[in-house]
Amino acid sequence: MMSQPTPEHAWLQQLVGEWTYEMVGEPFTGTESIRAIGDFWIQCEGKGTGPDGTPATMMLTLGYDPKKGKYVGTWMGSMMDYLWVYEGTREGNVLTLRTTGPNFGKEGAMANFREVLEWKGPAERTFTSHMEEADGTWKQIMSMTYRRA
Repeated sequence: MMSQPTPEHAWLQQLVGEWTYEMVGEPFTGTESIRAIGDFWIQCEGKGTGPDGTPATMMLTLGYDPKKGKYVGTWMGSMMDYLWVYEGTREGNVLTLRTTGPNFGKEGAMANFREVLEWKGPAERTFTSHMEEADGTWKQIMSMTYRRA
């Protein structure tokens, strides 16, 4: 059975290429190389230096599952032992991914996360991460700007 790419798959393909990134408010910078895995998936490999000077490598995979009607993906980084698994939706140029992961404010606890990738144009995009607090409010914990290299 051969699948056919959808407009959602095509939207992901615009991310393919070489990028630089910087974290807003933190000395965390690096590069990201995004390649297509056929017409359905992208694989993003980031390399940089963390705020403490430690080298960091990150890997993100993203695709679209037409049966679920959702974007799907995973993220892993050399700085932690947790595999993040995403499901999300897109409205226009804003892809919102939802996941559960380690609560950065409470050792051993888990929290809900909302990760937002916003396509600003062919040469820029942003990535913002929010963690749900115990009272149900969302706290922004990270913001990054990516520019095409």
